[in-house]
Amino acid sequence: MSSSPAPGSAARRIFVDKQSPKPYHALVQTSEAVRTTAAEADLDRTVVELINLRVSQINGCAYCLDVHTRAALRAGETTRRLGVLAAWRDTEVFTPLERAALALAEVTTEPSDAVAQEAAYAVAREVLTDDQISAVIWVAVTINAFNRISIMSKHPVR
Repeated sequence: MSSSPAPGSAARRIFVDKQSPKPYHALVQTSEAVRTTAAEADLDRTVVELINLRVSQINGCAYCLDVHTRAALRAGETTRRLGVLAAWRDTEVFTPLERAALALAEVTTEPSDAVAQEAAYAVAREVLTDDQISAVIWVAVTINAFNRISIMSKHPVR
């Protein structure tokens, strides 16, 4: 009789990025193209990292939170703002552009609430350019993909 490992046990996971490197490398290339698109749309690297972090918070991806916290700090983000990112709506430390980007990234991550999606998109249309809206959505889509790879592979945070 075979038994399933208990939740949270150290059952061996396949690192899907290592097991199937071609699709992973294609995702890395997509991410690089998205980073370029964001820069061309005049989205500062800190905004991109705030999106990466907020989406990773929603998804509970420890590995990506670790990677992108360090990237945000390298890009000039402050520990104060990173510390309150999960509650960004309740602070005054984020600009209107950052708030619009975060809201749009959240509804890209959790698109099932049509009312929230329409509200976030309406705010984005008031604050962001078309190129910025597109870039924000692409940043959110790609970090969501990386989150799923790391979560399902159980990439360790060391």
